Amino acid sequence: MLSIEHAQVLQSCLCPPGEGVFTVNTARERKEHLHQALYGAGDDVLQAWQAHLYQLPEHGTVMLGVCSDNGGGILRGANWGPLYLRDALLAHYPDQLPFDLGDVRIIPHLLHDKYVNSKTLAKCRQALYGDATSILPVSPLSLTEFVCQTVYQQASPPCLFGVGGDHSVSYPLVKTYLRHKQQQGIKVALIHFDAHTDLLTERMGIDLCFGSWCTHILSDLPDPALAIQIGIRSSARDQLYWEKTRGVTQHWAARIHEQGMTAITAQVLAQLEAAEVQEVYVSFDIDALDVQYASATGTPEKDGLTPNQCIELIEAIATQVAITGADIMELAPLTDSTLQGKESHETTLAVSADISATLLRCMP
Repeated sequence: MLSIEHAQVLQSCLCPPGEGVFTVNTARERKEHLHQALYGAGDDVLQAWQAHLYQLPEHGTVMLGVCSDNGGGILRGANWGPLYLRDALLAHYPDQLPFDLGDVRIIPHLLHDKYVNSKTLAKCRQALYGDATSILPVSPLSLTEFVCQTVYQQASPPCLFGVGGDHSVSYPLVKTYLRHKQQQGIKVALIHFDAHTDLLTERMGIDLCFGSWCTHILSDLPDPALAIQIGIRSSARDQLYWEKTRGVTQHWAARIHEQGMTAITAQVLAQLEAAEVQEVYVSFDIDALDVQYASATGTPEKDGLTPNQCIELIEAIATQVAITGADIMELAPLTDSTLQGKESHETTLAVSADISATLLRCMP
């Protein structure tokens, strides 16, 4: 169970599940349905959620929503991912819902506190906490990092499953995970499913965004080659460039289609075994999947992976190495630039639930 001090910190930084997008009436019925399923709560959802936080388990997996798409830059809408994914999990996998921490409190105009001047920081702290002199962070990435650090401070912290949000959200999730495991002396690897490398140094002057987050966690890995990227197919540079300049390992979608996922899985497992990796974090950008399965995302890409291919690899990894952290990103349920219609939204949601349920089942 959480200490009173830690529970109060989390209550300040978080809000009930589904409430991370600050609205009045938008998606109200969907939020109410979620709260009823989680707490059986009437009008006082806030009180039910606050009492729930004290029961944070010492083992197992907990879910954290980060409803921020301000680190994106093509097509927005991933801020609705956490609410809609929870709804899809309730519909398709009601028995696999983990303990839900709730959502990080989001000021949608912000990204990271380092980009915010002191006057604005004070005004945002007043808005969030009623105290302009608070030391708590206010931006989505900074708050997510702070929340993860608080969870990892528990005597026996649970595994975190993050739901975004654009892929910049993985930066604080993965960074805190890697540093926590480093303190424990545990050798870990990152399995990164994506159509894109996310290995820019910066994008239009911003160093933390959906296209650069992975670059900035490489130094926290035991070896950058243990950032293993799966499904890449949309890049201004070729595989040799990224592997040479960043030191990562990549399995592009074309090679997977050519060799088959079973062969790629064997290569990944062999690499993990040779490096004596003990635990793994999986970051899953839904656009790793082909557009026919995942069109409701900011940057849908053709010639991608199938859900079964991804599930095959995830399950195989879990038989050899413990998956002790994971996230799913870039689900934008109200967005579809492919003109495939409403049915494609439902397909993306259902497939996202399948991938999430697989990750949750494979985590301790």
